[in-house]
Amino acid sequence: MRITGGEAKGKILSAFKGLRIRPTSDHVREAIFSILGQDFSGKRVLDLFAGTGSLGIEALSRGAIEAVFVDISPRAIELMRKNLEICGFTNRAVVCRKDLKKGLPPVTSMGGGLFHVVFIDPPYRQGLVFKSLALLSEKTALADDAVVVFETHKTERLPQVIHALNLADQRTYGDTKINFFKRSKSND
Repeated sequence: MRITGGEAKGKILSAFKGLRIRPTSDHVREAIFSILGQDFSGKRVLDLFAGTGSLGIEALSRGAIEAVFVDISPRAIELMRKNLEICGFTNRAVVCRKDLKKGLPPVTSMGGGLFHVVFIDPPYRQGLVFKSLALLSEKTALADDAVVVFETHKTERLPQVIHALNLADQRTYGDTKINFFKRSKSND
């Protein structure tokens, strides 16, 4: 896995052998950032079920002011910290260990601000889709213009609207479907 754009472009990220993490491929990450845009200046990013941290690190590489990474696995947390160090982004990152099945970490442990872009890449087919999106629709977590990028298996179907989030686009790459939700003020 390599960083595909920005100041850390070409840096090779570490991965543990045997760790049950399904990292987002370079091809899919490139597609996501092609759709979202290359300039993340001034944006705060949240990477849930972060695994290797590749999506949040890509955002930092493209100028995000801060990225918060959340995962339950101690080995994944270790891997994220190593990858942040490789890319030189430790001073712009917050890493939280939390079981997301039980909710989001407290806002204070996530830097205390609103998020402009959220990446969610949960284990496929474990019923985490709706719970994750519902948690994020809260005003306390998302900026008014927030975009939530949700990775699912290509066969998983999502509704057009979940709380204050509207499905704006979907793209399929192999077995992976990328769902782009935008926050709607009218649904708050």
